[in-house]
Amino acid sequence: MDHFAPNSKERDFICRMFTEEENLKDTELEKYCDYESIEVPVSYAGPQLTFPLKPSHAAALVEAFKQNQQLHARYVLHLLHETRKHLKLLPNIKRVTSSYSKEITICGDLHGRLDDLFLIFYKNGLPSPEKPYIFNGDFVDRGKQSVEILLILFAFLLVYPKDVHLNRGNHEDYMVNLRYGFTKEVMKKYKFHGKKILKMLQNVFSWLPLATIIDQKVLVTHGGVSDSTNLEMLSKIERHKFISTLRPRKKKEKANKTVEFEDLPSQEPNEDNTLSKWAPQPRFGSFSYSATPSLLPAYKGKRSASSPTTISIDRKEISKRVRESVDKELVKCRRKVGFTDTYIEPSSPMSMSESESESGGTKDYDMKDEEKKQIVDILWSDPMAQEGCKSNNVRGGGCYFGPDVTEKILRKYGLQMLIRSHECKQEGYEFCHNGKVLTIFSASNYYEVGSNKGAYVKLGPDLVPHFVQYQASKTTNTLTLRQRVSTVEASALRALREKLFSHKSDLIHEFNRYDKNKSGYISLNDWATALESVLNLGLPWRMLRPQLVRNATDGLLRYKEWFDELAVYQPVRENLHSSLLEALYRNRSDLETIFRIIDSDSSGLISFEEFKNTWKLLSSHLKIDVSDEAICNMAKSMDFNKDGNIDINEFLEAFRLADRPNIEDRE
Repeated sequence: MDHFAPNSKERDFICRMFTEEENLKDTELEKYCDYESIEVPVSYAGPQLTFPLKPSHAAALVEAFKQNQQLHARYVLHLLHETRKHLKLLPNIKRVTSSYSKEITICGDLHGRLDDLFLIFYKNGLPSPEKPYIFNGDFVDRGKQSVEILLILFAFLLVYPKDVHLNRGNHEDYMVNLRYGFTKEVMKKYKFHGKKILKMLQNVFSWLPLATIIDQKVLVTHGGVSDSTNLEMLSKIERHKFISTLRPRKKKEKANKTVEFEDLPSQEPNEDNTLSKWAPQPRFGSFSYSATPSLLPAYKGKRSASSPTTISIDRKEISKRVRESVDKELVKCRRKVGFTDTYIEPSSPMSMSESESESGGTKDYDMKDEEKKQIVDILWSDPMAQEGCKSNNVRGGGCYFGPDVTEKILRKYGLQMLIRSHECKQEGYEFCHNGKVLTIFSASNYYEVGSNKGAYVKLGPDLVPHFVQYQASKTTNTLTLRQRVSTVEASALRALREKLFSHKSDLIHEFNRYDKNKSGYISLNDWATALESVLNLGLPWRMLRPQLVRNATDGLLRYKEWFDELAVYQPVRENLHSSLLEALYRNRSDLETIFRIIDSDSSGLISFEEFKNTWKLLSSHLKIDVSDEAICNMAKSMDFNKDGNIDINEFLEAFRLADRPNIEDRE
């Protein structure tokens, strides 16, 4: 239920970790990731690869991963090296053909769920000349076995280069991987060579094709299209230059100039089809800090996107104290993650009026910016029922495109259907736009066990889709639709309870305004009004009351006790003052990101001293003063096993919200 779009502090923190100079030249990359210098010990009993790969090697790799074996780092780097060489030969848009005897199987997001891939192979067969596959991006992140999925797909790609096709997704992006688990997974599984593997993967991802066209009739791409999608331009882009669609744009900047920012929500609630109203209040700024944000381009034609708001910013006035504290940590963090030590502050781009008045390299820059927009649109966009094309403020990138946009693009290129992924669908697939857009999603149990089915689709020359649905867990096969919906609702309610508790102080203050007699009670109407005034979520609080309020005598709520009823399970609460506890709840995703970087050996253990330094760094962003003694007490309380270290699980468990009545029922 965590969704992509870091808040302004975290976005600045992440963006400053990476610079344009990180894309090593080919020779430097090959030298840095030299697999031949890595020895395989005699004691190694895992799978082995020899090149060129044969079908038996790929099949053996599948079987080895079923037995939870791990491929040695030498073989991993060699496989990535060969994969990269192959991908460099491929066009941006691949064109493939099907036949009645050889339907093409199209799979959507897998997100590190290896059991789903095994189930697909079990039901449909391993890739082969008779069983061609298209895997439509988002192979990694969120799940725990992204590495294994990549290695299997790359192995079959090399064995059957004409029958296995991989499209890039928005998660094949090292900036996204840093937050959503893949970076941590690699470093945990390959402690000694993880940095080399990550560096090679960063380059491999940039060479993945952007789309596939089947029989000149069906466009397959991860996200979708926009009203300005240009397949000719996409086919000519040097795709490897865009190693991340989230990188800060770089350009010369005049001092103290005016920069325009677009309003964006602070979280992306719809990577996977959840309600946009769950997003907190909008904020200023885009990923690119851009006058025309590179992830939120201005779309022509019908739209309902809000207009940019103009504000003046002097970058020199950004908190020096925060810069000094963060910069010191970043130098160390960058080394730990394996990137260069040199740091160059990314400059804010000019506004459009300034850009148009410039000469020289401006046209080249504008062309690169347009190319990036084309890539962002096909990786990040979503269909909508309404006509037109508008900026996708929910994701913070790409657009929402209507049926008229789909019809326009399909007609322009003589196509009949668009197949995309990018969104979780309860049945694993869904048609829209008069049957001309098909969403396919292959990661079952995406939110919770039983929340959704996975699916793949088989397509032949007649364009009649044949769907196969599944769920990786045997215990979920018999769940009814209502039970699956209830599972998702339960997840959403837990997220909402966390949000309510993280704003406890503000809510208590607002409740006191309605409790003029200081009785400790307020009416349910006042309760609902107060919640909306503090959280501004636009939710139907009165309808949600039965799920959030269990006891309300005569229509009155004892609001201080209500927070206990919200099911706060926190074994360390007695050692923390409320503002610190709420701050930790409110910034849990920020803390996890920082923990992932600081845990340099990926041991999952953080010393008290590291925790102290982490909190000092975070508190400078949060502007909360906490004494060393309070931090020490907090650290000791989190160390449940008293071993002198805190792992990330202990930390998250210490501040977990659980449904107390359910806990009591289980007991």
